[in-house]
Amino acid sequence: MEFAPILIILAIFVVAVLYSSVGHGGASGYLAVMAFLAVAPEVTRPTALVLNLFVASIAAFQFYRAGFFSWSLFWPFAVTSIPFAFIGGMIKLPTNVYKIVLGLVLLFAAFRLAWKFASDSREVRPPQIWMALIIGAAIGLLSGLVGVGGGIFLTPILLLMHWSETKTAAGISALFILVNSASGLAGNYQQVSVLPQNVWFWIAAAVAGGIVGSLLGAKKFDSLTIRRVLAAVLLFAAVKLIFV
Repeated sequence: MEFAPILIILAIFVVAVLYSSVGHGGASGYLAVMAFLAVAPEVTRPTALVLNLFVASIAAFQFYRAGFFSWSLFWPFAVTSIPFAFIGGMIKLPTNVYKIVLGLVLLFAAFRLAWKFASDSREVRPPQIWMALIIGAAIGLLSGLVGVGGGIFLTPILLLMHWSETKTAAGISALFILVNSASGLAGNYQQVSVLPQNVWFWIAAAVAGGIVGSLLGAKKFDSLTIRRVLAAVLLFAAVKLIFV
């Protein structure tokens, strides 16, 4: 199974660098890369989740070690997202529906990457438990359906609702991505057998990119301009999926 091997390895590395520098696993970026190269949907979803596992593990470790994490804020979202990500992973959408849903997710991801959120000057307050449980379930289901970890949704919610400051939100989202990716992959375990034969090269590229991106992020690397370039790429991939 050949998908321009050198090109896709380089693209995965770049995506991992950019996403991990802001505390994300990069699934939406990997999905965009595979959409560009016309990889079959039954391959893209489990592959993106596998790559997410490795990159999100690195990001979660880095942020937790640096003290940017809150168990009390993490668990209400995770406790419902995990089982719903499993359910979403079990659902196989028709190809035309999957492409539209994925395109819409990539549109949202493009917005998320391009938008500059406000500073942490406003006071943060934790959400009500019932609200976090509902949001977690919704994100988990959508994440499992499409093949992402859900951080691209959780991070902006935490920041826009002023439930967390920026770096803590990134740390929470990193572990959220990890557990949801594992759950979605478990629900989609039958399709793991269709992973590309050279997937280990993709994993190596993602891990290397995750390490580099985490180091850049730890040094307060200003990635807004680069993220906006990536957002344009995601936008193009989304339009390709929805209209082509």
